[in-house]
Amino acid sequence: MPQADPHNQHLAQLYQEQSAKVLATLVRLLGDFDLAEEAMHEAFSVALQAWKENGVPANPTAWLISTGRFKAIDNLRRKKRIAKLEPDIQQLITDLEEHNKHVNQQEIEDDQLRMIFTCCHPAINIQVQIPLTLREVCGLTTEEIASAYLVTPATMAQRIVRGKNKIKRTNIPFVIPQAADLPDRIDAVLSVIYLIFNEGYAASSGNLLCKVNLSNEAIRLCRLVLSLLPDSEVMGLLALMLLHESRREARVDEQGNIVLLAEQNRALWRPDLIAEGVALVQQALATQNIGTYTIQAAIASIHAQSTTSTDWQQIIELYDLLMKVDPSPVVELNRAVAVAMRSGPQAGLEIIEGISAQGKLNHYHKLHSTQGELLARIGDLPAAIKAFEMALSLVKQIPEKRYLQQKLTQHKKTINDKI
Repeated sequence: MPQADPHNQHLAQLYQEQSAKVLATLVRLLGDFDLAEEAMHEAFSVALQAWKENGVPANPTAWLISTGRFKAIDNLRRKKRIAKLEPDIQQLITDLEEHNKHVNQQEIEDDQLRMIFTCCHPAINIQVQIPLTLREVCGLTTEEIASAYLVTPATMAQRIVRGKNKIKRTNIPFVIPQAADLPDRIDAVLSVIYLIFNEGYAASSGNLLCKVNLSNEAIRLCRLVLSLLPDSEVMGLLALMLLHESRREARVDEQGNIVLLAEQNRALWRPDLIAEGVALVQQALATQNIGTYTIQAAIASIHAQSTTSTDWQQIIELYDLLMKVDPSPVVELNRAVAVAMRSGPQAGLEIIEGISAQGKLNHYHKLHSTQGELLARIGDLPAAIKAFEMALSLVKQIPEKRYLQQKLTQHKKTINDKI
């Protein structure tokens, strides 16, 4: 079997890690999403051959941006729009030549934040803002986003197209808002950053549980937002992500299999991230302006600081508060787990039965896997197997599939051994 070309592997990795930055800057420079996406892909195509012959440039991201912009100009000419766009094209060429002399890495980094604020502009429908950002800033596929929102890919594709058309039609500026406008824009931006982190921390599909580049990027963006707006919820979100990220190395074993929180090797947890996260939680709580991210971060901080036993009562109280601030079936499911840990699996199962009756999470694999876990703990293995089989039919992530299959194999063996 022939080995993969190391050059192609390097470029594929660069695409995964840098394409969002390249696209964000090209959108700012070209002022058109579709033109920018086409130019970005052409730039990577050119790099495939050029870098093989001449080597990788010192700043590959800047090289891709410059090449992409030149390709965009070529495409405009090739499409015979030159008569209409000649002055604009000449200005683009002039700007590009000047821009290439002063490629600013910080400017490239900030372009992703500009892109988020553009996609989350209040003129865009709230149902479109976050999916559009996940597609254009994070590079998630339409299918991945549709899965997260429990809609069809076709429906999600229509929403994303509407968002891009709205930006183009109304000339929404590609800028970070002024300080006075930030509070009105921050909720959607934080939602996007958290979704970016979640896709990196627990990927919705694929062979890997974690996509480190996405979770790192979300943390970097949140730090930048915090420097612009020292708001308690920004602190809370950053704390939440840091506390989760502190456990990343312990979440899978050497074979890539999932390790549950109670079984993780705490020596692998990062004390620096825990300390920073806990300090941010305390700072956010001190403002007494407590929102959903701060409450979730407070829950995570209890887990992070637990050395012998976990204060499940305090966690339940925090979930009760979260249900008042931001009620959802997923929060209720997480609370059910905490109740089960405090009062026994049967108490948790009763709550889960109520959630199931609502029907809102019936296609959410974690509802069924949690139910299966609690059923196994009370000894009802046939019902547990049925729940795990349902979860397995719904999950799309390979490590979680392996985990559920291991559970099924274990419980079926236990039943057979008793026969």
